[in-house]
Amino acid sequence: MILLVLAGASWYAGTIISDVAAGDSSGIRLGLDLKGGVSITYEAVEENPSAEDMADTVYKLQRRVDSYSTEAQVYQEGDNRINIEIPGVNDANAILEELGQPGSLEIQNADGEVILTGADVEDAQPVSTTNQQTGKREYMVSLNLTDEATEIFKEATTENLGKTLPIVYDGEVISNPTVNQVIEDGNAVIQGMESYAEAEALATQIRVGSLSLELTELHSKSLGAQLGEEALATSLLAAAIGIIAVILFMIVMYRIPGLAAGIALILYCALTVFVLWIFEITLTLPGIAGIILSIGMAVDANVIIFARIREEIAAGKSVESAIKAGFHKAMSAILDGNITTLIAAVVLGIRGSGTVKGFAYTLGIGIVLSMFTALAVTRWIMKSFYAIGFQNQKFYGMQKERRTINFLGKRGVFIGISLAVIAAGFVGMGIHKATGGNALNYSLDFMGGSSTTVTFNEDYTIEEISETIVPVVEEVTGDGNVQTQKINDSNDVVIKTRALDLEEREAFNAAMLENFGVEENAIVSENISGTVSAEMRSDAVWAVALATVFMLIYIWFRFKDIRFAASGVLALVHDVLVVLAFYVFAWISVGNTFIACMLTIVGYSINATIVIFDRIREHLKTLTDQSKESLKEVVNRSITQTLSRSINTSLTTFITIFFLWLLGVTSIKEFALPLMVGIVCGAYSSVCLTGAMWYMFRVRFPGRKKTAE
Repeated sequence: MILLVLAGASWYAGTIISDVAAGDSSGIRLGLDLKGGVSITYEAVEENPSAEDMADTVYKLQRRVDSYSTEAQVYQEGDNRINIEIPGVNDANAILEELGQPGSLEIQNADGEVILTGADVEDAQPVSTTNQQTGKREYMVSLNLTDEATEIFKEATTENLGKTLPIVYDGEVISNPTVNQVIEDGNAVIQGMESYAEAEALATQIRVGSLSLELTELHSKSLGAQLGEEALATSLLAAAIGIIAVILFMIVMYRIPGLAAGIALILYCALTVFVLWIFEITLTLPGIAGIILSIGMAVDANVIIFARIREEIAAGKSVESAIKAGFHKAMSAILDGNITTLIAAVVLGIRGSGTVKGFAYTLGIGIVLSMFTALAVTRWIMKSFYAIGFQNQKFYGMQKERRTINFLGKRGVFIGISLAVIAAGFVGMGIHKATGGNALNYSLDFMGGSSTTVTFNEDYTIEEISETIVPVVEEVTGDGNVQTQKINDSNDVVIKTRALDLEEREAFNAAMLENFGVEENAIVSENISGTVSAEMRSDAVWAVALATVFMLIYIWFRFKDIRFAASGVLALVHDVLVVLAFYVFAWISVGNTFIACMLTIVGYSINATIVIFDRIREHLKTLTDQSKESLKEVVNRSITQTLSRSINTSLTTFITIFFLWLLGVTSIKEFALPLMVGIVCGAYSSVCLTGAMWYMFRVRFPGRKKTAE
């Protein structure tokens, strides 16, 4: 029965994927790059808005539209316009109605004097609770004020206790709450809503009124996909080939357990599709890449378990006992590794925005589902195989005794190589900067550029745009990262490039006339800001920093030794800096996928480190002052015992990303290539550096207990 359910779930998920590949997104919401969406252009009512107010408004709108999709983009167009692109939807009017018309918001006292403006409101959210006395549901709006406004509001609520403080939106009172108590912490609640929908509508009005600028809608339009169906089809084909390759690899390496892991992996993929569908998570090509990466990561827990089972069989236990003991002994490493990464996902989801938040969702889903399939589904399948007759040791394998490799003896060489690569990366950035360029090859997402709308004489398809128009634009502008979007129901195509000067614009216009017969009056160009604003980059940095701190605290708590935590975090920093050096020398475009790539590496590389630390912790329990085995031998033995796991997990992950790089479109190749570098680097740092760093910390800071070195 369970197998039938699994088969049915996998089949149904397959039909959803088939529909997506065929361009039907009724099952899963697709992003701007795969399906298109709507574009809404706002204009500031103020005649000459400041650059600071425009930047602040862009950032706040980005946080707001994240509720529709973490892949939504907000950027400045010209001096006083803001463009919002929301994927996966086609009805611009519905979005405008939900988003609201950004206007002016004021919180006044009973005499009509302004106490606070919308800029003082940091957030507003609908809330529903149950009254403990009456048992009825109550609906309200929770307000969070900025730090600067908190003291002002405290004084206002003190002076107006028992009175009303009208909330006025564009001259109209939208709420008239009574002050029941002094608000000291900047967190207030507006009560008395009849329904959750009413509370949500009020919260939305307050949020849209908290912008630094008053905006008016200029126009809206429906956008086609940035990439064609071919790009989606090749990415899904890469996923299918990668999955098959991983399953075959697992069967060859681990026999019956490998087959069980393969079946569990298919279920994992099916569950991932269901979650995307149920929670309406917007799927983009980088999102597909992240899911494909998580396929490789999902195998990790199985590899840890299977290695333990083989060790138990080698120790003389029966297959049945070895399976039970293998799952039990692998549990701590699996839980610690996944919980550590899950902590990072939660922090990134709460503190991040845009791509960071989208990555956090995908990462969190992958962690939870992979733990379930590894610890529950794989266990059940293996027990089923054993029950139907696969009881001989030959079906499971036996761990061979390996000669302990002296990794610590080469730690000076390993550390030297790492420092040289990292230093070379910084030197390369300095050289790029000194020669008049940027330290990194920043794309439109970071630097902004020019957005040119061209009305062609015929209706080009997405594929035709990629094959005929893009090469012409690349040749004229010298920009290898041209982005295009087709406006639905028209011959208009939006072409985004780096910022073009007057001479380049003239050359662009001439090329359009020469190659496509487009007159100059059919070409409109505007400067645009990057979709990754300074505030979003700051959010990303702070989110990663906080995630790192929380991971450090968890590792410290679990291993009762801050030296483990410090070593693990240093390894993460090492991996990020090495991949950064690769970006410098390969001159790969740095955009939204750069952030996703770095976050993926942070989430991925900690797992291998935790497995090694788990072995060291296990062996330390038997190490005493009288033990003949030294601390150095313990570290070397722990790394050697987990070496096959480190290699196999990295290899399965590398396989999936390799096929993505081999078959993917250009933008995906630029995401997959540094990821492959990061996977190799993560394996290297876990095996060659983390144990060595912990050992050096242990020797340098031995603590209260002294052990033979």
